[in-house]
Amino acid sequence: MKIFSAEQIRDWDKYTIENEPMPSIDLMEKAARACYNWLIGNYPTATFKIICGKGNNGGDGLAIARRLLEKGHHASVYILEADNQGSADFKLNYQRLKSYTSINYLRSIADLQALNKEDVIIEALFGTGLNKPLTGLAEEVVSHINNSESTVISIDIPSGLFADNSSAEGVIIKAAYTLTFQEYKLAFMIAENEQYFGKVVILDIGLHQKYYEQTESKYELAEASVIKNIYKPRKEFSHKGNYGHALLIAGSYGMMGAAILAAKGCLRSGVGKLTCLVPETGYEIMQIAVPEAMCIVSGKKHVKNIEGYKNYATIGIGPGLGRYDSHTELLQSLFEHCKRPIVIDADGLNTIAKHDKLLHFIPENSIITPHLKEFDKLFGDSSNDFKRIEKAEQRAKNHNIYVVLKGHRTFITGPEGRSYFNSTGNAGMATGGSGDVLTGVLTGLLAQGYSPLNTCLLGTYLHGLAGDIAAERYSQEAMTASDIIKCLPDAFK
Repeated sequence: MKIFSAEQIRDWDKYTIENEPMPSIDLMEKAARACYNWLIGNYPTATFKIICGKGNNGGDGLAIARRLLEKGHHASVYILEADNQGSADFKLNYQRLKSYTSINYLRSIADLQALNKEDVIIEALFGTGLNKPLTGLAEEVVSHINNSESTVISIDIPSGLFADNSSAEGVIIKAAYTLTFQEYKLAFMIAENEQYFGKVVILDIGLHQKYYEQTESKYELAEASVIKNIYKPRKEFSHKGNYGHALLIAGSYGMMGAAILAAKGCLRSGVGKLTCLVPETGYEIMQIAVPEAMCIVSGKKHVKNIEGYKNYATIGIGPGLGRYDSHTELLQSLFEHCKRPIVIDADGLNTIAKHDKLLHFIPENSIITPHLKEFDKLFGDSSNDFKRIEKAEQRAKNHNIYVVLKGHRTFITGPEGRSYFNSTGNAGMATGGSGDVLTGVLTGLLAQGYSPLNTCLLGTYLHGLAGDIAAERYSQEAMTASDIIKCLPDAFK
């Protein structure tokens, strides 16, 4: 699913109006009908309080209110008083609504009746067109709504939340649900906004498909349809040599668990053969825990440098590696002798962060998989999540690498400038070892011949889907990284 900017969404509305063709008021009516159906399906006996601005978002709110009143539901309407007279469609819906109910104007907080726990507030103040923080009465109204115990449902986007930029400094509606139109907004992909949009429900209002097909978007949500086009089924006449030989450099004294999780994740990805480079202290552990993997040993308590990196389809490095000064030499040698894409995670990234010159020698089209703290160590602090995403995009281009910035909506970007958010996964995956499993999966897919971009997309999707299956099976709270590995077969199915 493409993720359009606020400007593109306005253009999509305009394109639909001009090419269906249909009056803009009819498009608003379709949006109101979709919202009404959802509201009555979920809150059939509620008392609704609809709080509107004077723009088109407010027009949506008035149209929803009229439909509720037409069907005999309890609804009261409030309009935030403002200097402007309102948009054309707002004014038309205002005229249509007047015969159904008296309309309350908000000139101060005192004009808003008490908000009760049983009330469902439909918030339609500002929509996606907002480009500055709320002030004055608007800010007071939003704060008042947030302090109530009512269920808050925002229309299209919570008021005060910018669609395409950080809203961290402003006052923003905290919605239980956001009924948004046609597709996700970028704001809904960003962790810092989680407390505002609640559960996002996408309502199809029939915007013109041709605009969607012919318009490029900077961001995309990687969903099942995209992933199924990437996935390559096995050929009947296959042998293990067809699916790559991966090397995993991982583990150290006291941290062999991470290496084992990565190795099992790699094998469950479908790799043909796996060799693990581990320290002497981890040799027996790996051989017993992962009998399908071959082992080579270098170093006593932590891995030391070896030769022979050219013998493998790809290499994954980092899980459980530990933080030792000699790892600088290990990475330097690896980068010097391996000229194909590799996967770097965990302590591999921590070593690079200490010696940032190593960034310039990472093999082209390699994949790095930092979580937020590792990313900031590598590239410096960011003032907000939007800035962090911009930085990831820029660094991917500068260093000709792929960045997999891990989180609930894992962000993937590469040197060609295409960026994606992953659509699978859940909070149960916030557990030790989950990232090590992902490193193994990505290493295995890359070894099988998937392109670096497709490796990132397919790997993060499968990893998250396995986590979703594990959450159903074991619960989010009880899930472990090993459970994700157990559910990878079902994810492939």
